[in-house]
Amino acid sequence: MTLLIIIIALALIFDYINGFHDAANSIATVVSTKVLTPFQAVLWAALFNSVAFWIFKDHAVANSISKTVYKEFITLPVIFSGLLAAIFWNLLTWWYGIPSSSSHTLIGGFAGAAIAHALSVKGINFSWAKIVDADTIIKTILFIFLAPMIGIIISMFITVVTIMQNIWYRLGIIVVVTVLTAFLFDYFENSKMNENAQKFYGIDKYKTEVANLTSELEEKKADTILLGKIATANEKLAKANANFDHIHPYIENFDKTSADYIAKVAKDSGWLDQIAVSKLKDAVRNANDFLVLEAKAPENDTAKREYDKAKLITEEYKLPLKAYLAGTIGIDSALTAIHTIYPIQDKNMDKVKAKITKFDIEKTFASEVDKADNTIIVNGIFGSSLIFMLIYLYVEKIKTPTALTVGNMFKKLQLFSSAAFSIGHGGNDAQKVMGIIGAALIASGSIQDFASLPSWVPVACYLAIGLGTMSGGWKIVKTMGSKITKVTPLEGVAAETAGAFTLFFTGQMGIPVSTTHTITGSIIGVGATKRLSAVRWGVTTNLLWAWILTIPVSAVLAAITYYIVTFFLK
Repeated sequence: MTLLIIIIALALIFDYINGFHDAANSIATVVSTKVLTPFQAVLWAALFNSVAFWIFKDHAVANSISKTVYKEFITLPVIFSGLLAAIFWNLLTWWYGIPSSSSHTLIGGFAGAAIAHALSVKGINFSWAKIVDADTIIKTILFIFLAPMIGIIISMFITVVTIMQNIWYRLGIIVVVTVLTAFLFDYFENSKMNENAQKFYGIDKYKTEVANLTSELEEKKADTILLGKIATANEKLAKANANFDHIHPYIENFDKTSADYIAKVAKDSGWLDQIAVSKLKDAVRNANDFLVLEAKAPENDTAKREYDKAKLITEEYKLPLKAYLAGTIGIDSALTAIHTIYPIQDKNMDKVKAKITKFDIEKTFASEVDKADNTIIVNGIFGSSLIFMLIYLYVEKIKTPTALTVGNMFKKLQLFSSAAFSIGHGGNDAQKVMGIIGAALIASGSIQDFASLPSWVPVACYLAIGLGTMSGGWKIVKTMGSKITKVTPLEGVAAETAGAFTLFFTGQMGIPVSTTHTITGSIIGVGATKRLSAVRWGVTTNLLWAWILTIPVSAVLAAITYYIVTFFLK
């Protein structure tokens, strides 16, 4: 428990450091164009870092981070070592004014420590692909290059559209792009809702189980026990798919209904009955310290034997729980039957009873569906576009446009664009620390999975990154605001808007990207729009090397830290 508390404290410290390390991303252009003073800018950015808490309901990025390493290789020393390495690299790059990625530092540190742990346990011949999630790592590495490229393309497009002489063409393009963007985010919403529903039914888990068993069968051909396990897993998968197929049409029609309506229809139709028993069984055994036992199992033979026994026997909890949910037995009879199958510890009896009596599968399912609702983001896109259009009309059609009025217009618009980027920064980067804390809570046995993350975790993470941003990061501001290219208010608006879109876009996809890379690409884009020579490519090349080296260097540092930490913990 002591190590868990230290890890949570370190994670929040990292979040704080991330705030002032990446403060430059949010405020560099707005400071360099003198729209706000440095003090005003950090307060502005910190405010909107925290506003992200109410906008990003589905913590997809945090979930991706927590799954960077496979569960069996996540231990508290692994997370502790990864965090120490990440904090060291962040402070080192901040000291030298290098805008490296806090996100990639964290991922590299987490993965490096996990690989060191696996090699020390399994031996040098153990495959790294069985330790870290290849999809998450590949997507993260891919977006080292894609995020700035997206920023470059969008910022160039916005700059070209903004300087168009004909305002009606400009407004028409804004309307078209806004509508297309809304459709794109609606697609993300729909896909995420379906994904959440499938995970709720365990479809991904059953598919993985079938694939692993089938792979094992190739080595043990005609093994009757394996064949039986595959048949059982396929049967569970078929039932889960059948229930999801019933719900799928209602999710497709979500915009005309609500999560509560979909959950009620699913409950009344019996499509949640089967999963309800399974979910309640998990809740009951977890309330009886099953997760604590699971956390101890990898490094304690006695705990492993007891865990294997408990995992098998507690499956029988389903019979009395099914009867309780059907109303054929009361709570006392259910508790007695459960206690007979696998004893409930005296200290956990009230906790188990509360889990059973307060269980509500309809409410739980509604919450999973509702997480993907991004209506507030889409409304924000429409609102921002409307504000931009009205300001353009006012300055260029109602007032007589002059260099001064146009310049002031873009200074005001920079407040909106920098706020949008700060929201994206808060939503993207605070979630990464949420993922690490979630992984630590899972490893310690405090929670079963990321869906069970306590509500205090996101609050603490958003608060920490907001406080960090208020501390500023002036060395990096200089690099981002002036060394790459000289930025005007118009170009600041284009760069921040492009950066904000990229962060919201990747956030909806659950891809952990670097805000540093994103805004750097956007600034390069506005500079290149003027002329390629306006970009100081020597500075840009140095930044690129820092980006490429961050993950491997962090991984090596974390691996070394892990061996040092485990030496002293022995």
